[in-house]
Amino acid sequence: MNKNQFWIPAGIASLFVLMCAAPGLTQAPSTAPTPAQTPQAASVAAHPKREATPPNDFAGLEFTDEQKAEIESIRKDIMSRKETVAKDQKLTGDQKDAMLLGYTRMEYGMIYRVLSPEQKREVSQRIRARKAADQATQKMQPPAK
Repeated sequence: MNKNQFWIPAGIASLFVLMCAAPGLTQAPSTAPTPAQTPQAASVAAHPKREATPPNDFAGLEFTDEQKAEIESIRKDIMSRKETVAKDQKLTGDQKDAMLLGYTRMEYGMIYRVLSPEQKREVSQRIRARKAADQATQKMQPPAK
């Protein structure tokens, strides 16, 4: 599969997850009070704990002035979205974490589209190397009970 074709479905899937995770963000606020929701206990074993944010695979790249301007625009847009999520009182902590991680992934996908083909190859190599290292450390660790 072409690498560029991967990001389109990934972005759509991210948006779908975000829309499902926070239906209150897409609806107009109502004046009627809503009953408090009881949080559902999630199984810790079902969802292994992941990093809070994905690693920055773009560190150390040399960007052109146009790329810098577009990346800055992307970061400002995503930062405003993250601030909105952080201030939302309707979301639980887990929902906020999921949405913030989703926005970070969207940001990285948008930045990836700005890169030149050479930069994309370099970032792809970094990602492959990081994933290979992660798999190697996972194989060395004994399975959790």
